[in-house]
Amino acid sequence: MSESVIFVDDHMLVAEKPAGLLSVPGRLPQHKDCLITRLQSLYPDVLTVHRLDMATSGLMVFARGPEVHRTLSKAFADRQVDKRYIAVVAGDLSADGEVDLPLIKDWPNRPRQMVDHATGKPSLTRYRILGRAEGTTRIELEPVTGRTHQLRVHMMAIGHPILGDDFYAPPEIEALSPRLLLHAEHLSLPHPVSGARIDFHSAAPF
Repeated sequence: MSESVIFVDDHMLVAEKPAGLLSVPGRLPQHKDCLITRLQSLYPDVLTVHRLDMATSGLMVFARGPEVHRTLSKAFADRQVDKRYIAVVAGDLSADGEVDLPLIKDWPNRPRQMVDHATGKPSLTRYRILGRAEGTTRIELEPVTGRTHQLRVHMMAIGHPILGDDFYAPPEIEALSPRLLLHAEHLSLPHPVSGARIDFHSAAPF
């Protein structure tokens, strides 16, 4: 398999999802191949707790069995899970900061999302500058909330779309990379049984 299992015990599993692979099956027959079905061929009891966009690579955690699924889902809902992403965005971000813009589904253009100050759900992203190179900025992103496409929409909304983003970047920025330059690099959470804090790291492949 192109994905790799980096941790597994009797209660949970952590794997690296490659870019271009769905987290869960899509509606169309050609979208049945996905990370969860591949993992279930090896570990039939694994269940999806959260998702990454198809274009995003990086760390995902899975529950083994329904009881642990409830525990891990609650940890995500209660924001006990620390997630950090690496991205390369267009332009020169001047300083660390945050984006606090409410998001809502863009129904005529699903699955795209958009900023909507009237009816959008509260959404907060923090970012930290890691480096700059020829009109781009490498950043660490921390999604405080977990809305669909949150990081991609927030960076686009402040004028710094992620390179390779076929949904939100203008054509000239999308064309700068053959893939979306967004990777779930760090994941920290309480173990669903012991409660001990565990940390996982996956270096960005770009």
